[in-house]
Amino acid sequence: MPGILDGAKRLLVGKPVASDKLGHTLLPKRIALPVFASDALSSVAYAPDEILLTLSIAGMASYALSPWIGLAVVVVMLTVVASYRQTVHAYPSGGGDYEVATANLGRNAGIGVASALLVDYVLTVAVSISTASQYLGAIVHAARGYEAAIAVGGIALLTVVNLRGVRESGTAFAVPVYLFMGAIGLMALFGTVQAFTGTLQPAESAAFELVAEPGFEEGLVGLGGAMLLARAFSSGCAALTGVEAISNGVPAFKEPKSRNAATTLLLLGLVSVTMIGAILYLARATGVHYAEDPHAQMSYPDGTPLPVGYQQDPVIGQIARTVFADVPPLFYLVTAVTGLILVLAANTAFNGFPVLGSILARDGLLPRQLHTRGDRLAFSNGIVALAVAASVLVWAFDASVTRLIQLYIVGVFISFVMSQLGMVRHWTRALRTEVDARARAAMVRSRAVNAFGLGLTSLVLLIVLVTKFTRGAWITLLLMAVLFVTMRSIAKHYDRVRRELALEDVGASRALPSRVQAVVLVSRVHKPTMRAVAYARATRPSSLEAITVGVEAEEVEALRRDWAAAGVPVPLTVIDSPYREITRPVVDYVQSLRRDSPRDLVVVYVPEYVVGHWWQQFLHNQSALRLKSRLLFSPGVVVASVPWQLDSAQGGSGVSRWDEPAVPWTTTKDDTA
Repeated sequence: MPGILDGAKRLLVGKPVASDKLGHTLLPKRIALPVFASDALSSVAYAPDEILLTLSIAGMASYALSPWIGLAVVVVMLTVVASYRQTVHAYPSGGGDYEVATANLGRNAGIGVASALLVDYVLTVAVSISTASQYLGAIVHAARGYEAAIAVGGIALLTVVNLRGVRESGTAFAVPVYLFMGAIGLMALFGTVQAFTGTLQPAESAAFELVAEPGFEEGLVGLGGAMLLARAFSSGCAALTGVEAISNGVPAFKEPKSRNAATTLLLLGLVSVTMIGAILYLARATGVHYAEDPHAQMSYPDGTPLPVGYQQDPVIGQIARTVFADVPPLFYLVTAVTGLILVLAANTAFNGFPVLGSILARDGLLPRQLHTRGDRLAFSNGIVALAVAASVLVWAFDASVTRLIQLYIVGVFISFVMSQLGMVRHWTRALRTEVDARARAAMVRSRAVNAFGLGLTSLVLLIVLVTKFTRGAWITLLLMAVLFVTMRSIAKHYDRVRRELALEDVGASRALPSRVQAVVLVSRVHKPTMRAVAYARATRPSSLEAITVGVEAEEVEALRRDWAAAGVPVPLTVIDSPYREITRPVVDYVQSLRRDSPRDLVVVYVPEYVVGHWWQQFLHNQSALRLKSRLLFSPGVVVASVPWQLDSAQGGSGVSRWDEPAVPWTTTKDDTA
C-alpha cells in the first residue's frame, strides 16, 4: 500500500528535487509575468462586469459614466504599481506588505496586514475560479447549474500543478496567459477598427432596455446616486488585486531580483490598464447591457419580457460575439482563454499565499509546517491549505461571483494602505541619516510617490468599507479578525515554549538522574516480549522488572508458569485490576515509582507489532497507543517502543506464527486491543 501511494504521488507531482537545485527554480521575467501577474491581468474579465452590474441599478443612462469610472480605476492602478516598485527595491526579501508594516509600524500592524493578505489570497482563488466556471457555462450550456462543483474541481487541478513546483507550473501557464493577452488585444484591435469605420454591430443585449430600480428612476442624482457611483468604483477597483503578489514573490525572481520584479510590475500595470480601458470602451461602443437579474431588470423596448431561456453572457463574451460575428472561431477562442486566464489568476495566489505563509511560519505566527518545502521545493503545506480554504468558500457561496466579489477587495486595500504608510515612514527614517544629495533627492521622490499612494488607497478603502460593508465586506473583516487573533495566539504559544525550553542553568540541564528504573510490559511469553526484555537489559538500568495486568486468575497463573519455565532473569509483577481496566493500573503503577523516587527516571518498554498492510493496524497496537498517550503526560517517564516486524511487514507471504496480541499489559487472550 505505501508503495502504491508513493507511486501515485510521484505520478502527480513528479520526482523529488534536491535542495541544491533551488536556484534552478528561479523565474525569468517572461515566466514571472504570467506566474505573478495573471491575477491582475484577469481583472479585465470581471472588473468591467462589476462596474456595469452596479450602474445598471440606475438604468441605461448611468452607463455613460462607465468610461470615467474606468479612468479612475486606471489612475489608482498606476499609482499602486508605482508605489510597489518602491517597495520591491526597499524590501526584496519577499515579505512584501507584511515586512514593510512590521518593520515600520510594529508587529501588530504586520500581523494585521498578513491577515488581510491571507484572506485576500483565498478570495482571489474563490472569485477567479468561480468566474471561470461562469465563463465555461457561457460556452457549454450543460455546465450551467454545476458551477460550484466545477470550481472545486478546478482548484484541485491547480493544487496538483502547483505541487509540482513554481517554475514547472509557471512554464505550463505561460502560454495560456500570453494567448489571453493576444486574444484580448486582437479583439480590441478589431473592435476599435470596426468602431472607427462604422461597421461595429450592436451587442445582442443592446436591444434590451434597463429598468431602473426604485429610487433611481431619475438616474444618478442626490446622495443615492453618489453612493451608487462609489459602489461601482469600488467594484471596479477589484482590478488591483494581485499587484501585491509580486512584492511577496521577489525571492522567486532571477538576479537582479529587485530590478526584475520592478520591471514585471511595470509591464503588469501597462498591460492591465490598457486591457480594462479597451474592454470598457468596446462595451460602451457595442451597447452591452449587463444586470444581476436580467429577467427582472431588462426587457424589450415595448415592454415585452426577455425569453424564458435567455442566458446572460459576461461582458467579454458579449463583446467577442459581436466583434467576431463573422469569425466564430475567434469568439470561442476569446471566451475560452478568458475562462482559462481566470483559472490562472488563481495561480497567482497559489504562488503568493505559500510564500507569505512560509515567512509568517518562520516568524512564529503560523504553524511551522508551512515553512517546510515539499519534494518539488514548493511550499506544499501552504498550497494545500489555500486549496482547502478556497474550496470551502466556493461551496459556501455556490460559486456566485456577485456575492464573493463583495468580500474581495477589502483585505487588499487594507494591505495597500498599511504598506504605503509603512513606506512613507521608511523613507522618512532613511532621510534622517542620508547625507548624499542625489540619494536624498531619490528618497524624497519615492516618499512622494508612496504618500500619494497612501492618500489615494485610503480614499478607496473608505469608499469600499462604506459601500460594501453591509453587502458582505463585514465577513472579510471578521475573517481577518479571526486570523489576527489566531496568529497572536500561535506567536504567544511559540514564545512561551521557547522561554520554557531555554537553557538557564547548563549544568543542571546536563545532570543525570539518580537511577534508571526499567519496566517491561508483558502480556504473555513470546518473541516480542523476549525482545523487549533483551533491549531493556542491554541498557543496564539500575533496576528492571516486568509487569502485567491481571484480569483473569487463570491467565495470571498460566503466565507465571510460562515465565518461570522460560527462565527469564527478570522479576514479574502482577497488577490487580478488579474492574478489568488496562491503561489506568499501568499508569498508576509507573507514577507510584516516580513518587517513591522523584529523582529517578522510569523507562517503560512497550512491545508493538509492525504490520505490512494499513488495515492490519486497526487489529493491533490500539491499547498501546492509548497507554503511550497517557504516559507522555507523566513527568520523569520515558516510553520506548520495541517493534516486532511480522512477516507481512517484511514482504513475506504469510503472517508470523507469533501472530498474537502484542499488547503487553494484559493476560487475557481475548483482549487483542
